[in-house]
Amino acid sequence: MPATPAEDLLRELAPQVLGALVRRYGHFDTAEDAVQEALIAAADGWPRDGVPDNPRGWLITVASRRLTDLLRRDQARTRREETVARWVLPEQWWAPAADRPAAADADDTLVLLFLCCHPALTPASQIALTLRAVGGLSTAEVARAFLVPEATMTRRISRGKQRIRDSGLRFAPPTPAERADRVAAVLHVLYLVFTEGYARTAGPGLLRADLTAEAIRLTRLVHRLLPDDPEVAGLLALMLLTDARAPARIGAHGELVPMAEQDRRRWRADQIAEGVALITGALPRGVVGPYQLQAAIAAVHDEAPTAAATDWAQITALYEVLLGLSDNPVVALNHAVAVAMSRGAPAGLALLADLADDVRLADDPRLPAARAHLWERVGERVAAREAYRMAAARSTNLAQQRYLNARADRLADDPPG
Repeated sequence: MPATPAEDLLRELAPQVLGALVRRYGHFDTAEDAVQEALIAAADGWPRDGVPDNPRGWLITVASRRLTDLLRRDQARTRREETVARWVLPEQWWAPAADRPAAADADDTLVLLFLCCHPALTPASQIALTLRAVGGLSTAEVARAFLVPEATMTRRISRGKQRIRDSGLRFAPPTPAERADRVAAVLHVLYLVFTEGYARTAGPGLLRADLTAEAIRLTRLVHRLLPDDPEVAGLLALMLLTDARAPARIGAHGELVPMAEQDRRRWRADQIAEGVALITGALPRGVVGPYQLQAAIAAVHDEAPTAAATDWAQITALYEVLLGLSDNPVVALNHAVAVAMSRGAPAGLALLADLADDVRLADDPRLPAARAHLWERVGERVAAREAYRMAAARSTNLAQQRYLNARADRLADDPPG
Protein backbone atom coordinates (compact mmCIF):
# COMPACT_ATOMS: atom_id res chain seq x y z
CA MET A 1 0.00 0.00 0.00
CA PRO A 2 1.51 3.38 -1.00
CA ALA A 3 2.29 5.87 1.73
CA THR A 4 -0.10 8.78 2.26
CA PRO A 5 1.14 12.39 1.92
CA ALA A 6 1.03 12.71 5.72
CA GLU A 7 3.17 9.57 6.13
CA ASP A 8 5.68 10.86 3.60
CA LEU A 9 5.86 14.17 5.47
CA LEU A 10 6.38 12.45 8.81
CA ARG A 11 9.25 10.37 7.42
CA GLU A 12 10.85 13.50 6.02
CA LEU A 13 10.48 15.40 9.29
CA ALA A 14 11.41 12.59 11.70
CA PRO A 15 15.22 13.00 11.48
CA GLN A 16 14.94 16.80 11.58
CA VAL A 17 12.91 16.67 14.78
CA LEU A 18 15.14 14.06 16.40
CA GLY A 19 18.25 16.01 15.40
CA ALA A 20 16.83 19.20 16.93
CA LEU A 21 16.04 17.44 20.21
CA VAL A 22 19.34 15.59 20.51
CA ARG A 23 21.33 18.69 19.63
CA ARG A 24 19.48 20.73 22.27
CA TYR A 25 19.03 18.16 25.04
CA GLY A 26 21.31 15.20 24.34
CA HIS A 27 19.97 11.82 25.56
CA PHE A 28 19.61 10.17 22.15
CA ASP A 29 17.75 7.14 23.51
CA THR A 30 15.09 9.12 25.39
CA ALA A 31 14.80 11.72 22.62
CA GLU A 32 14.23 8.97 20.06
CA ASP A 33 11.43 7.50 22.18
CA ALA A 34 9.88 10.94 22.54
CA VAL A 35 10.01 11.59 18.80
CA GLN A 36 8.40 8.23 18.07
CA GLU A 37 5.54 9.13 20.41
CA ALA A 38 5.15 12.49 18.65
CA LEU A 39 5.07 10.73 15.27
CA ILE A 40 2.40 8.34 16.53
CA ALA A 41 0.34 11.27 17.81
CA ALA A 42 0.68 13.01 14.44
CA ALA A 43 -0.21 9.88 12.47
CA ASP A 44 -3.31 9.55 14.61
CA GLY A 45 -4.37 13.20 14.72
CA TRP A 46 -3.33 14.79 11.43
CA PRO A 47 -5.61 12.73 9.16
CA ARG A 48 -8.52 13.75 11.38
CA ASP A 49 -7.62 17.34 12.29
CA GLY A 50 -5.48 18.32 9.32
CA VAL A 51 -1.75 18.94 9.03
CA PRO A 52 -0.66 21.94 11.17
CA ASP A 53 0.61 25.08 9.48
CA ASN A 54 4.02 24.37 10.98
CA PRO A 55 4.23 20.56 11.15
CA ARG A 56 7.89 20.51 12.14
CA GLY A 57 7.27 22.96 15.00
CA TRP A 58 4.28 20.89 16.11
CA LEU A 59 6.36 17.73 16.24
CA ILE A 60 9.21 19.45 18.07
CA THR A 61 6.81 20.84 20.65
CA VAL A 62 5.06 17.53 21.30
CA ALA A 63 8.31 15.55 21.35
CA SER A 64 10.03 18.08 23.62
CA ARG A 65 7.21 18.00 26.14
CA ARG A 66 7.31 14.22 26.14
CA LEU A 67 11.10 14.27 26.49
CA THR A 68 11.01 16.56 29.50
CA ASP A 69 8.33 14.34 31.07
CA LEU A 70 10.46 11.24 30.55
CA LEU A 71 13.62 12.83 31.90
CA ARG A 72 11.91 14.40 34.89
CA ARG A 73 10.45 11.03 35.75
CA ASP A 74 14.00 9.67 35.99
CA GLN A 75 15.61 12.66 37.65
CA ALA A 76 15.69 11.19 41.16
CA ARG A 77 17.57 8.19 39.90
CA THR A 78 19.84 9.91 37.39
CA ARG A 79 20.26 13.31 39.13
CA ARG A 80 19.10 15.14 36.02
CA GLU A 81 16.98 17.65 37.91
CA GLU A 82 19.64 20.37 37.77
CA THR A 83 19.91 20.01 34.01
CA VAL A 84 16.12 20.05 33.59
CA ALA A 85 15.85 23.23 35.66
CA ARG A 86 18.18 25.03 33.25
CA TRP A 87 16.32 24.01 30.12
CA VAL A 88 14.29 26.40 28.03
CA LEU A 89 10.81 24.92 27.91
CA PRO A 90 9.33 23.95 24.56
CA GLU A 91 6.70 26.69 24.70
CA GLN A 92 9.51 29.23 24.42
CA TRP A 93 10.91 27.84 21.16
CA TRP A 94 7.85 26.63 19.28
CA ALA A 95 8.39 28.85 16.24
CA PRO A 96 11.08 27.92 13.72
CA ALA A 97 13.00 31.12 14.49
CA ALA A 98 13.75 29.76 17.95
CA ASP A 99 15.59 26.86 16.42
CA ARG A 100 18.35 26.72 13.86
CA PRO A 101 17.62 27.54 10.21
CA ALA A 102 16.67 24.96 7.60
CA ALA A 103 20.27 24.43 6.47
CA ALA A 104 21.20 23.38 9.99
CA ASP A 105 18.33 20.88 10.02
CA ALA A 106 19.96 19.18 7.04
CA ASP A 107 23.25 19.09 8.93
CA ASP A 108 21.45 17.59 11.92
CA THR A 109 20.11 14.80 9.74
CA LEU A 110 23.58 13.93 8.51
CA VAL A 111 24.94 13.99 12.08
CA LEU A 112 22.08 11.71 13.07
CA LEU A 113 23.03 9.28 10.29
CA PHE A 114 26.63 9.32 11.49
CA LEU A 115 25.45 8.58 15.03
CA CYS A 116 23.18 5.69 14.01
CA CYS A 117 25.97 4.19 11.89
CA HIS A 118 28.72 4.62 14.45
CA PRO A 119 31.34 1.84 14.35
CA ALA A 120 30.69 1.15 18.04
CA LEU A 121 27.33 -0.39 17.02
CA THR A 122 26.79 -3.77 15.43
CA PRO A 123 25.67 -3.78 11.78
CA ALA A 124 22.24 -5.06 12.85
CA SER A 125 21.84 -2.17 15.30
CA GLN A 126 23.11 0.33 12.74
CA ILE A 127 20.47 -0.75 10.23
CA ALA A 128 17.66 -0.85 12.80
CA LEU A 129 18.48 2.56 14.28
CA THR A 130 18.91 4.15 10.85
CA LEU A 131 15.54 2.93 9.62
CA ARG A 132 13.79 3.94 12.82
CA ALA A 133 15.52 7.21 13.73
CA VAL A 134 16.33 8.57 10.27
CA GLY A 135 13.84 6.69 8.13
CA GLY A 136 10.93 7.28 10.49
CA LEU A 137 9.82 3.64 10.41
CA SER A 138 8.15 2.18 13.45
CA THR A 139 9.74 -0.72 15.28
CA ALA A 140 7.02 -2.98 13.87
CA GLU A 141 7.80 -1.84 10.31
CA VAL A 142 11.53 -2.46 10.76
CA ALA A 143 10.79 -5.90 12.24
CA ARG A 144 8.56 -6.81 9.30
CA ALA A 145 11.21 -5.67 6.85
CA PHE A 146 13.75 -8.11 8.29
CA LEU A 147 11.31 -10.91 9.14
CA VAL A 148 11.96 -10.93 12.87
CA PRO A 149 9.45 -10.64 15.72
CA GLU A 150 8.75 -7.11 16.90
CA ALA A 151 10.07 -8.02 20.36
CA THR A 152 13.39 -9.07 18.81
CA MET A 153 13.69 -5.80 16.90
CA THR A 154 12.75 -3.85 20.03
CA ARG A 155 15.64 -5.48 21.88
CA ARG A 156 17.98 -4.82 18.96
CA ILE A 157 17.07 -1.14 18.88
CA SER A 158 17.30 -0.88 22.68
CA ARG A 159 20.77 -2.41 22.65
CA GLY A 160 21.86 0.08 20.02
CA LYS A 161 20.58 3.03 22.03
CA GLN A 162 22.14 1.61 25.19
CA ARG A 163 25.45 1.33 23.35
CA ILE A 164 25.26 4.96 22.27
CA ARG A 165 24.50 6.02 25.84
CA ASP A 166 27.21 3.89 27.42
CA SER A 167 29.82 4.94 24.87
CA GLY A 168 29.23 8.60 25.58
CA LEU A 169 28.91 9.36 21.86
CA ARG A 170 28.27 13.03 21.21
CA PHE A 171 25.73 14.47 18.78
CA ALA A 172 28.34 16.18 16.67
CA PRO A 173 29.84 15.80 13.20
CA PRO A 174 32.81 13.45 13.00
CA THR A 175 36.25 14.96 13.15
CA PRO A 176 38.17 15.31 9.86
CA ALA A 177 40.15 12.20 10.81
CA GLU A 178 36.92 10.22 11.35
CA ARG A 179 35.00 11.56 8.38
CA ALA A 180 35.94 9.03 5.68
CA ASP A 181 35.29 5.99 7.88
CA ARG A 182 32.00 7.38 9.14
CA VAL A 183 30.74 8.22 5.65
CA ALA A 184 31.75 4.73 4.57
CA ALA A 185 29.72 3.25 7.46
CA VAL A 186 26.65 5.27 6.47
CA LEU A 187 26.91 4.18 2.85
CA HIS A 188 27.40 0.54 3.86
CA VAL A 189 24.24 0.58 5.97
CA LEU A 190 22.21 2.16 3.17
CA TYR A 191 23.64 -0.37 0.70
CA LEU A 192 22.61 -3.25 2.99
CA VAL A 193 19.09 -1.85 3.33
CA PHE A 194 18.77 -1.56 -0.44
CA THR A 195 20.18 -5.03 -1.05
CA GLU A 196 17.75 -6.61 1.41
CA GLY A 197 14.90 -4.85 -0.38
CA TYR A 198 16.01 -5.78 -3.89
CA ALA A 199 16.94 -9.40 -3.19
CA ARG A 200 15.51 -10.29 0.19
CA THR A 201 17.36 -13.08 1.90
CA ALA A 202 14.25 -14.87 3.18
CA GLY A 203 10.49 -14.90 2.83
CA PRO A 204 7.94 -15.51 0.09
CA GLY A 205 8.58 -12.65 -2.33
CA LEU A 206 11.72 -11.51 -4.09
CA LEU A 207 11.42 -7.75 -3.63
CA ARG A 208 10.67 -5.38 -0.77
CA ALA A 209 9.88 -2.19 -2.67
CA ASP A 210 9.39 -0.25 0.57
CA LEU A 211 12.98 -0.97 1.61
CA THR A 212 14.49 -0.13 -1.76
CA ALA A 213 12.50 3.11 -1.87
CA GLU A 214 13.62 4.04 1.65
CA ALA A 215 17.26 3.28 0.86
CA ILE A 216 17.07 5.46 -2.26
CA ARG A 217 15.35 8.26 -0.35
CA LEU A 218 17.98 8.29 2.40
CA THR A 219 20.83 8.08 -0.11
CA ARG A 220 19.36 11.02 -2.01
CA LEU A 221 19.39 12.89 1.30
CA VAL A 222 23.06 12.08 1.89
CA HIS A 223 23.87 13.08 -1.69
CA ARG A 224 22.11 16.41 -1.15
CA LEU A 225 24.15 16.97 2.00
CA LEU A 226 27.45 15.75 0.48
CA PRO A 227 27.09 16.64 -3.22
CA ASP A 228 30.83 16.55 -3.93
CA ASP A 229 31.43 13.03 -2.54
CA PRO A 230 31.84 10.74 -5.58
CA GLU A 231 31.13 7.55 -3.64
CA VAL A 232 27.82 8.93 -2.38
CA ALA A 233 26.91 9.76 -5.99
CA GLY A 234 28.12 6.30 -6.99
CA LEU A 235 25.91 4.55 -4.46
CA LEU A 236 22.85 6.56 -5.48
CA ALA A 237 23.57 5.79 -9.13
CA LEU A 238 23.98 2.09 -8.33
CA MET A 239 20.63 1.98 -6.53
CA LEU A 240 18.80 3.82 -9.30
CA LEU A 241 20.31 1.73 -12.10
CA THR A 242 19.60 -1.53 -10.27
CA ASP A 243 16.10 -0.61 -9.13
CA ALA A 244 15.26 0.50 -12.69
CA ARG A 245 15.04 -3.19 -13.66
CA ALA A 246 12.63 -4.14 -10.87
CA PRO A 247 9.41 -4.02 -12.97
CA ALA A 248 10.77 -6.67 -15.34
CA ARG A 249 12.40 -8.82 -12.68
CA ILE A 250 9.19 -10.50 -11.50
CA GLY A 251 6.99 -12.55 -13.83
CA ALA A 252 3.21 -12.71 -13.98
CA HIS A 253 3.07 -15.37 -11.27
CA GLY A 254 5.70 -13.89 -8.98
CA GLU A 255 8.55 -15.87 -10.47
CA LEU A 256 12.10 -14.54 -10.82
CA VAL A 257 13.03 -13.46 -14.35
CA PRO A 258 16.82 -13.38 -14.95
CA MET A 259 18.24 -10.27 -16.59
CA ALA A 260 18.94 -12.01 -19.90
CA GLU A 261 15.23 -12.84 -20.24
CA GLN A 262 13.74 -9.56 -19.02
CA ASP A 263 11.60 -7.30 -21.19
CA ARG A 264 13.85 -4.24 -21.21
CA ARG A 265 10.99 -2.06 -22.37
CA ARG A 266 9.69 -2.33 -18.80
CA TRP A 267 12.88 -0.93 -17.27
CA ARG A 268 12.48 2.57 -15.83
CA ALA A 269 14.13 4.84 -18.38
CA ASP A 270 14.04 7.91 -16.13
CA GLN A 271 16.00 6.14 -13.39
CA ILE A 272 18.51 4.82 -15.91
CA ALA A 273 19.06 8.31 -17.30
CA GLU A 274 19.52 9.77 -13.82
CA GLY A 275 21.84 6.98 -12.73
CA VAL A 276 23.99 7.23 -15.85
CA ALA A 277 24.27 11.01 -15.41
CA LEU A 278 25.30 10.58 -11.76
CA ILE A 279 28.00 8.01 -12.42
CA THR A 280 29.26 9.86 -15.50
CA GLY A 281 29.70 12.96 -13.36
CA ALA A 282 31.25 11.09 -10.41
CA LEU A 283 33.92 8.99 -12.15
CA PRO A 284 36.23 11.86 -13.17
CA ARG A 285 36.28 13.32 -9.63
CA GLY A 286 39.31 11.83 -7.92
CA VAL A 287 39.76 8.29 -6.60
CA VAL A 288 37.25 5.76 -7.93
CA GLY A 289 35.65 3.67 -5.18
CA PRO A 290 33.67 0.42 -5.15
CA TYR A 291 30.21 1.98 -5.39
CA GLN A 292 31.24 3.97 -8.46
CA LEU A 293 32.61 0.82 -10.09
CA GLN A 294 29.46 -1.17 -9.32
CA ALA A 295 27.36 1.68 -10.70
CA ALA A 296 29.47 1.72 -13.87
CA ILE A 297 28.85 -2.03 -14.27
CA ALA A 298 25.12 -1.50 -13.75
CA ALA A 299 25.18 1.29 -16.35
CA VAL A 300 26.76 -0.99 -18.95
CA HIS A 301 23.98 -3.53 -18.36
CA ASP A 302 21.21 -0.93 -18.46
CA GLU A 303 22.44 0.81 -21.59
CA ALA A 304 22.62 -2.41 -23.62
CA PRO A 305 19.55 -2.58 -25.91
CA THR A 306 19.49 -6.39 -25.64
CA ALA A 307 21.17 -9.01 -23.49
CA ALA A 308 23.20 -10.16 -26.49
CA ALA A 309 24.49 -6.61 -27.02
CA THR A 310 25.93 -6.36 -23.49
CA ASP A 311 29.58 -5.28 -23.47
CA TRP A 312 30.85 -8.13 -21.33
CA ALA A 313 34.49 -7.27 -22.00
CA GLN A 314 33.96 -3.86 -20.38
CA ILE A 315 32.12 -5.42 -17.47
CA THR A 316 34.95 -7.92 -16.99
CA ALA A 317 37.51 -5.11 -16.93
CA LEU A 318 35.46 -3.15 -14.37
CA TYR A 319 35.18 -6.22 -12.12
CA GLU A 320 38.95 -6.67 -12.32
CA VAL A 321 39.44 -3.12 -11.07
CA LEU A 322 36.88 -3.77 -8.33
CA LEU A 323 38.70 -6.96 -7.30
CA GLY A 324 41.84 -4.90 -6.84
CA LEU A 325 40.09 -2.79 -4.19
CA SER A 326 38.95 -5.54 -1.83
CA ASP A 327 38.98 -9.27 -1.25
CA ASN A 328 35.26 -9.81 -1.77
CA PRO A 329 34.20 -13.33 -2.78
CA VAL A 330 30.91 -12.15 -4.32
CA VAL A 331 32.83 -9.74 -6.55
CA ALA A 332 35.12 -12.62 -7.51
CA LEU A 333 32.07 -14.76 -8.31
CA ASN A 334 30.53 -12.03 -10.49
CA HIS A 335 33.87 -11.53 -12.19
CA ALA A 336 33.98 -15.25 -13.03
CA VAL A 337 30.55 -15.02 -14.65
CA ALA A 338 31.63 -11.95 -16.63
CA VAL A 339 34.74 -13.81 -17.79
CA ALA A 340 32.54 -16.70 -18.89
CA MET A 341 30.39 -14.34 -20.93
CA SER A 342 33.34 -12.53 -22.52
CA ARG A 343 35.91 -15.34 -22.88
CA GLY A 344 33.88 -18.53 -22.74
CA ALA A 345 32.21 -20.68 -20.08
CA PRO A 346 35.28 -22.92 -19.42
CA ALA A 347 37.31 -19.87 -18.37
CA GLY A 348 34.56 -18.83 -15.98
CA LEU A 349 34.21 -22.34 -14.54
CA ALA A 350 37.95 -22.42 -13.82
CA LEU A 351 37.64 -19.23 -11.80
CA LEU A 352 34.60 -20.57 -9.94
CA ALA A 353 36.56 -23.70 -9.04
CA ASP A 354 39.08 -21.47 -7.27
CA LEU A 355 36.22 -20.19 -5.06
CA ALA A 356 34.96 -23.63 -4.04
CA ASP A 357 36.94 -23.68 -0.78
CA ASP A 358 36.18 -20.09 0.25
CA VAL A 359 34.36 -20.48 3.57
CA ARG A 360 32.64 -17.13 3.06
CA LEU A 361 30.61 -18.74 0.26
CA ALA A 362 30.04 -22.05 2.02
CA ASP A 363 26.28 -21.52 2.45
CA ASP A 364 25.72 -19.00 -0.32
CA PRO A 365 23.38 -20.15 -3.10
CA ARG A 366 25.03 -17.86 -5.65
CA LEU A 367 28.13 -20.04 -6.13
CA PRO A 368 26.32 -23.28 -7.11
CA ALA A 369 23.80 -21.23 -9.13
CA ALA A 370 26.59 -19.62 -11.14
CA ARG A 371 28.28 -22.98 -11.61
CA ALA A 372 24.99 -24.51 -12.76
CA HIS A 373 24.43 -21.75 -15.30
CA LEU A 374 27.88 -22.20 -16.82
CA TRP A 375 27.69 -25.98 -16.83
CA GLU A 376 24.38 -25.68 -18.63
CA ARG A 377 26.04 -23.45 -21.24
CA VAL A 378 28.69 -26.09 -21.96
CA GLY A 379 26.14 -28.94 -22.10
CA GLU A 380 26.95 -30.61 -18.75
CA ARG A 381 23.27 -31.16 -17.96
CA VAL A 382 23.63 -33.60 -15.04
CA ALA A 383 26.19 -31.46 -13.24
CA ALA A 384 24.11 -28.33 -13.94
CA ARG A 385 20.95 -29.96 -12.58
CA GLU A 386 22.68 -31.05 -9.37
CA ALA A 387 24.16 -27.59 -8.90
CA TYR A 388 20.75 -25.95 -9.37
CA ARG A 389 19.33 -28.28 -6.71
CA MET A 390 22.18 -27.41 -4.36
CA ALA A 391 21.60 -23.69 -4.90
CA ALA A 392 17.89 -24.10 -4.22
CA ALA A 393 18.61 -25.99 -1.01
CA ARG A 394 20.89 -23.20 0.19
CA SER A 395 18.44 -20.40 -0.63
CA THR A 396 16.04 -19.11 2.03
CA ASN A 397 13.97 -17.06 -0.44
CA LEU A 398 10.96 -18.95 -1.80
CA ALA A 399 10.86 -17.16 -5.17
CA GLN A 400 14.52 -17.91 -5.73
CA GLN A 401 14.03 -21.53 -4.66
CA ARG A 402 11.20 -21.97 -7.17
CA TYR A 403 13.30 -20.48 -9.96
CA LEU A 404 16.32 -22.70 -9.24
CA ASN A 405 14.24 -25.86 -8.91
CA ALA A 406 12.41 -25.01 -12.15
CA ARG A 407 15.77 -24.73 -13.96
CA ALA A 408 16.75 -28.13 -12.56
CA ASP A 409 13.42 -29.65 -13.54
CA ARG A 410 13.75 -28.34 -17.10
CA LEU A 411 17.13 -30.02 -17.44
CA ALA A 412 15.61 -33.27 -16.22
CA ASP A 413 12.63 -33.14 -18.59
CA ASP A 414 14.03 -31.62 -21.79
CA PRO A 415 16.08 -33.82 -24.11
CA PRO A 416 19.59 -32.59 -24.88
CA GLY A 417 19.68 -29.97 -27.65
